Amino acid sequence: MGFGSYDESEQENQEYDTDLDDDGVSADENTHDGDVEFEFTASNDELIDKLSDIKENT
Repeated sequence: MGFGSYDESEQENQEYDTDLDDDGVSADENTHDGDVEFEFTASNDELIDKLSDIKENT
């Protein structure tokens, strides 16, 4: 067999484990009731200048 070739019979005889857990996933398991706050210390002009610098360097 050369590089990149495969045995087609192996592809036909694959077995998949399709047993699913009965537990499932709980969407409420990792809830968060806190708050997130952001404090911006830069002005809009400073942020736009920084964005321009980033775009120039990519």
